[in-house]
Amino acid sequence: MRQFARPSLGLLSRILAILLLTVIIEFGVSTLLYERASQFSVRDDEARRLAEHLVISRRLIAERPVAERLAMAAQLTTDRYLMRWEGRVTSPPPLATELAGMRRQIIAWEPALASADLRLQLTSPGRRSVVSGGLRLPDDSWVYFRTRTPIVGLNLTTERILQALAPAVALIVMGGLLMQRTLQPLRRLAAAAEQMGSGTSVHVEEEGPTDVVRVVRAFNTMQDRIHQLINDRTQGLFAVGHDMRTPLSRLKLRADAIPDTQVRHAIRGDIDEMEAMVGSLLAYLGGDDDPENPAHIDLAVTCATIADDAADNGATVIYNGPDHLEMVLRRSAIKRAITNLVDNSLHYGTRATLSIMVDDFWVYLNIDDDGPGIPADKTDLVIQPFVRLDPARQRDTKGFGLGLAIVADTVAREGGRLSLSNRPEGGLRAQIMLPRR
Repeated sequence: MRQFARPSLGLLSRILAILLLTVIIEFGVSTLLYERASQFSVRDDEARRLAEHLVISRRLIAERPVAERLAMAAQLTTDRYLMRWEGRVTSPPPLATELAGMRRQIIAWEPALASADLRLQLTSPGRRSVVSGGLRLPDDSWVYFRTRTPIVGLNLTTERILQALAPAVALIVMGGLLMQRTLQPLRRLAAAAEQMGSGTSVHVEEEGPTDVVRVVRAFNTMQDRIHQLINDRTQGLFAVGHDMRTPLSRLKLRADAIPDTQVRHAIRGDIDEMEAMVGSLLAYLGGDDDPENPAHIDLAVTCATIADDAADNGATVIYNGPDHLEMVLRRSAIKRAITNLVDNSLHYGTRATLSIMVDDFWVYLNIDDDGPGIPADKTDLVIQPFVRLDPARQRDTKGFGLGLAIVADTVAREGGRLSLSNRPEGGLRAQIMLPRR
């Protein structure tokens, strides 16, 4: 039975959907908070004091004759409330909508005021909110009042700003989390690309927005093709190495049968050079040996062994450094790299010195010689593959000029780097920097 893929929005569509969702929620929450903020309310103790003062003032003023009501209203004025009576039948403005909540609070404390047609108005909204209003007396005259001190309510400017910012901040956080989830496949793709650069094959799950799925699918296909090409190249190099070394071995045997010593040595020299060229090319292209896994080795002992082996063959090689230095490296590869640098030093000079220095983060392995050195502007160029510097180095070397390139590649696989510099006292210094681990 055919399975249909679940429809998925593209990356741009998902981002727009997230933005639209946050805008809708922000609009709804802001509208709700605005409606709540528009209903002015006060603390219960403030509402209770005002209710008690109004009910007492209404009763006392209503009990007095009309001629005494004005004076009674003045007597009822306090430092918190201003009271005033007017005999006119003209009523005060109707109840302000935003004060309906405050009116309910007052009547809740003094239900007798429900029949007094209590009307409230808000003056100077904000931090210095002042409430004024009126009460109807039984003879349809009115008692007017006004608070002398600001009423502390819940609709202060700072509080309104905080109420408006709260949902905005919450929506920003929510949008950030949604965006993080949307971009998660891209982060996995970036991590896989970094691992692929170090030679590790990682299959990335094809999930997420449609655009991202297409990119991931193309990446997986490209990765498979690249690894297939590498495998084909490796197998081809193995075959070439075998096919070329076999006739070279036969040539060596036939050269040994040549009676003329001078001719025999010349032919053997050419054959050795061809073998060196084939060996360096295969080593550089990665087809000569199987991949080697890092292991614990003693770098100091390795360097001392290389120096001793060279000394046993009549060369002058000295090691200066610690007796032991445990590191995690590819044993054979790093030994070949150091040996290659020592051989270069002995080829262009008369002696070589190996030294190791260590700090908190790096291990510095120096190979110094007393040769002619390299022009300062060519120290980076000489590390490139297939490069020879004839003015500085003689041309009587074997191979394609891949020795330093192979060393640089080996050191890079260990997370380090190779650098060349001329020593002030003469000669060349090849320095390998390796991270401590």
